[in-house]
Amino acid sequence: MPVLRSATAGSGEAPKQFSQPSRKGKKAWRKNVDVTEVEEGLREVNDEIIRGGVIREKASEDLFTIDTTGDSKIPQKFPKHVKKGLKADEIINKRSAVPAVSMRKRPSDKTTDGVVPAKRQRTDWVSHKDLARLKKVADGHHENTVAVRDATFDLWDAPAPVTQDPTDFLPEKIEAKVPKSMKLKPLSLLANGKQAPAVPKPTGGYSYNPSFPEYESRLAEESTKALEAEQKRLEAEAAEAAKLEAAAKSAAEADAAEERANMSEWEEDSEWEGFQSGVEDERPSAKQPKRKTQAQRNRIKRRKEEEQLAQHKANMKARRAQEQRIKEIAAEVAEKEKEKALELAKAAEQDSDGDSEIGEEKLRRRQLGKYKLPEKDLELVLPDELQESLRLLKPEGNLLKDRYRSLLLRGKVESRRHIPFKKQAKTKVTEKWTHKDFVL
Repeated sequence: MPVLRSATAGSGEAPKQFSQPSRKGKKAWRKNVDVTEVEEGLREVNDEIIRGGVIREKASEDLFTIDTTGDSKIPQKFPKHVKKGLKADEIINKRSAVPAVSMRKRPSDKTTDGVVPAKRQRTDWVSHKDLARLKKVADGHHENTVAVRDATFDLWDAPAPVTQDPTDFLPEKIEAKVPKSMKLKPLSLLANGKQAPAVPKPTGGYSYNPSFPEYESRLAEESTKALEAEQKRLEAEAAEAAKLEAAAKSAAEADAAEERANMSEWEEDSEWEGFQSGVEDERPSAKQPKRKTQAQRNRIKRRKEEEQLAQHKANMKARRAQEQRIKEIAAEVAEKEKEKALELAKAAEQDSDGDSEIGEEKLRRRQLGKYKLPEKDLELVLPDELQESLRLLKPEGNLLKDRYRSLLLRGKVESRRHIPFKKQAKTKVTEKWTHKDFVL
């Protein structure tokens, strides 16, 4: 829509009517109407369209920009009104353009230390190899030529570089990296390296109402285990007691020896003028070692050489015997491997038949984690605790403990130690003096 405004809108003149003699006749209706304002408005609108669009139709974001840096000429125009900077910044900015004098000692040319300086390779001349290469380049023979290839992408369709918002000062969120162990299979703690079942199947001896043969065999087995554990405990206690007794005995002997040493020192001090009775008569009974003669050394050397020769002959004889029965040894090795394969197949069949049954588990020596696998609870009902009625039955065991131990046994979770009290962070309580902030 064209912009309409009067001729005196921008000037300081008073408003007035158009200079038109009369509009009463038919001739003056269209022909003599003053349309200068309309034409001026249309011209201004066309100029704005040529420059990029009508200003009144544009949004505020296209017409205005937010200045976040400020004017750099304001400190020059108003130096007194600008906030004074830090003294440290002022000292740092006052740096001389002249480099500092080096503190290294420079020996004069006349005085020398007497050491002939080593010859250094000259760097102000061109080697023969570089000279030959430069001549080839001058002749047009380039070693490394760049092959011009057509572009496989449109440069103008490339995405615009992402500019970081200056107001966004928060760091980018970094996702946690997945450890390499997550891709590996869990390591079983069994000695044979096989995976234990998640929920083992109990045998008849674990029942609340078991059959007599199965219950009797399981009771005897658990009793034997308990007796062996008690025997080991008693042996450990006896060994500890013997160790303590030996330590006490050695300490008593050391005290007695120290007392004897003190008494002997006192007797030596009490001797008169260094004389002692019976000392001259006593002589050392131990035989002093004598130096070996050359004949003895030769005899020892010959004996060692004979022993080495006899050992070499015995080794060669055994080697010849093995070479003669190589076929027999190969047949024996093949027979042993066949027997071993049969044993492994039988063991695999037995494991497949009774993998899900609860039995005695042999753990590997090196377990997962710093702490050992917790011991399995004794799941055995004594003969006097067996009940004949389900009403008097007391359920035993803990499914949560069983599942947790199964996870540890299969290597799914690392064994941990229970920490009853967590270490809390140290806090310091202070009193804020709010009365100091009070100003009249």
